[in-house]
Amino acid sequence: MRKRGSLGEVDLSICIVSYRSRQLLRECLCSIDSNPPAGEYEVIVVENDSQDGTLEMLAEEFPRVRVFPLSEHGGYTAPMNYALHRAKGRYLIQLNPDTLILPQALSRLIFFMDAHPAVGICTPKVLNRDGSLQQQCRRSSARPWDVITYFSGLAKRFPKDPRFGRYLMSYKDENETHLVEAVSGSCMMIRQEVIEQIGYLDEQFYAYQEDTDFCVRAGLAGWQLYYYPEAQIIHYGGEGGTKVHLYRSIYIWHRSYYLYYRKHMAKDYFFLFNYFFYLLMGVKLSLALFRAFLTKKKYVGSPKP
Repeated sequence: MRKRGSLGEVDLSICIVSYRSRQLLRECLCSIDSNPPAGEYEVIVVENDSQDGTLEMLAEEFPRVRVFPLSEHGGYTAPMNYALHRAKGRYLIQLNPDTLILPQALSRLIFFMDAHPAVGICTPKVLNRDGSLQQQCRRSSARPWDVITYFSGLAKRFPKDPRFGRYLMSYKDENETHLVEAVSGSCMMIRQEVIEQIGYLDEQFYAYQEDTDFCVRAGLAGWQLYYYPEAQIIHYGGEGGTKVHLYRSIYIWHRSYYLYYRKHMAKDYFFLFNYFFYLLMGVKLSLALFRAFLTKKKYVGSPKP
């Protein structure tokens, strides 16, 4: 799927990994058709062995989409890298299939990035189904105190206090553009030069935390990361793999956070604190699995660090 610009170059590559989300993917692609970016763009879908008719739907309804079917389910990070490797755009956007692009969102992100060459990563204002802010779209780099205050409820109780609301940056005005440390991979626009400098997503993260890890690496390389609320999308959250394999997703999320902490945070703390924090995350994993067993509620998807 492309729109031809006057210069003939690809301005934006929209990269999507799909797994058992045929109808949501259809709605997502229709929203891109209805609200395309200015300039030339392409859409790349890596189909993660859904076996649910997604490939047939894409061939019949969206013949211009570049589709890459996988022979087996490969998680999220490796298939997304597969898409990013094949992208031709000046900008690349990771987009979840359970999203809807709202009018001018993609164009505004491109214009913002064009106007600010120091910005390597940008995210729009991501909305829930009811139009409220999906707070996970802008966040800190998930330091231990930020994670503890988030899961303990202190951040919810004191959202405007920077001491407790740092993780989801709830003390910041959601309608103002501002710097962030990390953004959600549900909709993350990346400058091509960032990937050329720091590489692709780290595939030790099967799924989850690959976005935060990438953002931290970009920040360490000197790039700015921004939340830009003039562009907006809707993200349903918790669909696809999370919905289909809930218990496995809960385990993978916690494993990925452990790997992320080991990679970026552990060196900054005394080893006894690290052991305590690992124990704390182990308790949290057990509680999340137990709650999921009792209620069948989706605890991974939207409300996660």
